[in-house]
Amino acid sequence: MTVLRNPVIRGFAPDPSMVRVGDWYYVATSSFEWFPTIPIHRSRDLAHWEYAGHVRGAVPGDCLAGVPDSGGIWAPSLSWDGERFWVVYSVVRSVGTPYFDVDTYVSTAVAADGEWTEPRRLPSHGFDPALFHDEGRLWLLNLQNDHRPDGRRFAGIVLTELDRETLGPLGDTRLLLQHERLIEGPKLVRRDGWYHLVLAEGGTGFEHGVRMARSRAVTGPYELDDRPLLTSRDDPSLPLQKAGHGELVQTADGDWVLSHLVARPLSTPDGPRCTLGRETAIQAVTWDAQGWPRMRHGGAHPAVEVEVATRGGEEDGPAPRLAEADDPLGWPWSTLRGYADPDWADATTRPGWIRLRGRHGPESRWAYSLLGRRITEHRAEAEVTLQARPRSFTQAAGLVLRYGSEAYLSLDLTWAEPEGEEQRGQQWRGAGRTVLSLVEREEFGTRRAALVDVAASGPLTLGVTVEDGRARFWYVREGVRTPVGPPLDFTRLSDDYGSKLRFTGSMAGIHAVDLVDASFTADFTGFRLTCW
Repeated sequence: MTVLRNPVIRGFAPDPSMVRVGDWYYVATSSFEWFPTIPIHRSRDLAHWEYAGHVRGAVPGDCLAGVPDSGGIWAPSLSWDGERFWVVYSVVRSVGTPYFDVDTYVSTAVAADGEWTEPRRLPSHGFDPALFHDEGRLWLLNLQNDHRPDGRRFAGIVLTELDRETLGPLGDTRLLLQHERLIEGPKLVRRDGWYHLVLAEGGTGFEHGVRMARSRAVTGPYELDDRPLLTSRDDPSLPLQKAGHGELVQTADGDWVLSHLVARPLSTPDGPRCTLGRETAIQAVTWDAQGWPRMRHGGAHPAVEVEVATRGGEEDGPAPRLAEADDPLGWPWSTLRGYADPDWADATTRPGWIRLRGRHGPESRWAYSLLGRRITEHRAEAEVTLQARPRSFTQAAGLVLRYGSEAYLSLDLTWAEPEGEEQRGQQWRGAGRTVLSLVEREEFGTRRAALVDVAASGPLTLGVTVEDGRARFWYVREGVRTPVGPPLDFTRLSDDYGSKLRFTGSMAGIHAVDLVDASFTADFTGFRLTCW
């Protein structure tokens, strides 16, 4: 027996889709506007998970330029047909509008960490697609989106049979189920002559849940269970909130588990805020006398500690070495809307350093030079040593905490006018000073929290400590940590702050900006992110 502690994949790992292949369990999660696209983790015991690669090429052209925050790849669904992995997913190009502008794709691979086929387009009724393999037939499940002024945006779950070779539709699309409460994220599993439809219910916020339906035929009609399988919406004191978006998997020993998303909120005077985003959790499941799945520990609330029966897969041998393991710019680094390109991210010119060439500013949807890593706990500390010579206020480089283009905190080495001189941008006169600028960006505006003079040459170590929902930035002067500005509100970098939809999670990283000619470069070394 193994005791797992939820969440098992911590920090920005939402919409988990889990599949078992032999004694290995694989989970694919949403990546949204971030690269690498569709990260995959794997485990033998359901408790300890390792990064196992990603679906490279999931986005045609490897480019999501222009996609808004929290757009991009939503809710990939991973499956196994006995020979190959399949992943089906949506690329969402509009967020917060009636038209999601969705493109649905499918890709396959023999190994999760291997080469994935070029994505092929499928019918795009809405986001949250899933594939169901059943006795040689292939079915596509999907949310149906109704964009019309008088329509229901979440207008039910539909099913289309696909030709296994051409992936074209066979026959008409069928409406499986509609419900007065929002339902999405459909998955199918077959057990004891029943087709069980697993549904995400109530949206992805604090009202989230998992609801079941079932039918004797894959095409329906489906009857809804009279109560949720999983939810935390009725108890705000639970440590795991937003529990929902589930998938049932049978273990090698014949037991059942449910993978699902959760969030760990921080309490603030303005309500709970989830700075870590939505994360991956697993519950043990049993089946009642009427044939419905239930939480093994009773009730419908998510448990933090779960005992599961697993067996080691020694016959599978040790975990293979990932092809990207030697890439200094690969995982756990992530980038926005495209992969780290040698044109702007270079780890070879100066051994032991990463050189970033500045491009657009941090609010750009096109060409922003950023390397970020997921923050996985509410207490965290990041630091990096930087060397650069900015000569204009249009050039900057530094340490950043980021949720999105309207939610970030950055401590940047940049240029400012001589002290006492009005801010008029006259850097071409040759006069000026090198400064550290602490900037806070949130949905309703940007403010500079501090400006500190520093030496114009030589490496400079920058850092930030996050604790109790506050971020305290600092730099090292004469071997001593020196605070820069006041503590800032880190909880604004969360799913729950502001008026717009937010689906990702907070990152810590390094960035560089050059708004004029993209010639400015900055060198970074010794990046460290510690979460506890």
